[in-house]
Amino acid sequence: MTTAAVTAAQAKHLSRARRQGWLEPGLLYLFLAVAVILTGAPFVYMITGSFKPNAEIFSYPLHFIPQMPTMVNYRRLLGGHEIPYVHQFGNSALVAVTQTLLTLLFSAMVGWGFAKFEFRGKQVLLLILLATLTIPFQITLVPLFLLMLRIGWLDNYLAIIIPGAISAFGAFFMRQNMLAIPSELIDAARIDGASEWGIFWRIGLPLAKGALSVLAVLVFLGSWNDYLWPLIVLRSPDKFTYPLGLATLNGLYKIEYGMILAGAFIATLPIIVVFVVGRKHLLNNLTVGAIKG
Repeated sequence: MTTAAVTAAQAKHLSRARRQGWLEPGLLYLFLAVAVILTGAPFVYMITGSFKPNAEIFSYPLHFIPQMPTMVNYRRLLGGHEIPYVHQFGNSALVAVTQTLLTLLFSAMVGWGFAKFEFRGKQVLLLILLATLTIPFQITLVPLFLLMLRIGWLDNYLAIIIPGAISAFGAFFMRQNMLAIPSELIDAARIDGASEWGIFWRIGLPLAKGALSVLAVLVFLGSWNDYLWPLIVLRSPDKFTYPLGLATLNGLYKIEYGMILAGAFIATLPIIVVFVVGRKHLLNNLTVGAIKG
């Protein structure tokens, strides 16, 4: 084979490899772009739809950009004449923050006990804890409602906060993370005379703050957007959380889509703030709890 033929073959091979090198990243970016459009389009339409009157929301053809932008949906929603949305927004914040703090405390305590203490029946209790993760909430809904009825917690935030503060997933998640804490630190603290509570508070919690931050976001999101259980236990409109308040705009003869979209957009702002402020810390701790126990 002549030198020219070898050079042509090498050039052809290089060209083919270059095309393949561009093809795989190109297909990946195309797939990601389609995924972003499919997931982001409803969110964008929620924002733009909140600035449209009801008639324009149902106009054809569909326009993402409002043709006649208006703030009437926000004025009606925040005015408090039709629903006390601001008050219900505060109710959601109270319930979500309280439930998140209690869940972090109880999950960390249970996880610390399973990770750093040896006691009789430990493995059995751990298996029972994991087994509860397989039980759908809908199965326990009726017994839990009867329990709340018997102790008089209906139409009370305690009926939402206390049951939600006990999380089997949270306990197992914290247990997996706390297994990585060196036992030598705990032994040294005991030698220095530290109490078990002091060891947990000064060593366990600081070293597990990554797992606590991830769990806090998950619990807060679940509580913030919860609809089914508050719908069952709450009775008074002034005690409703924001999902229940927005559901009341879905009437028999008229549905206030503009106000619903406006309320949904306002409700996403705290979540956006949490992710923007803590995105670096959260991304650095997404793999916590991944070790085997």
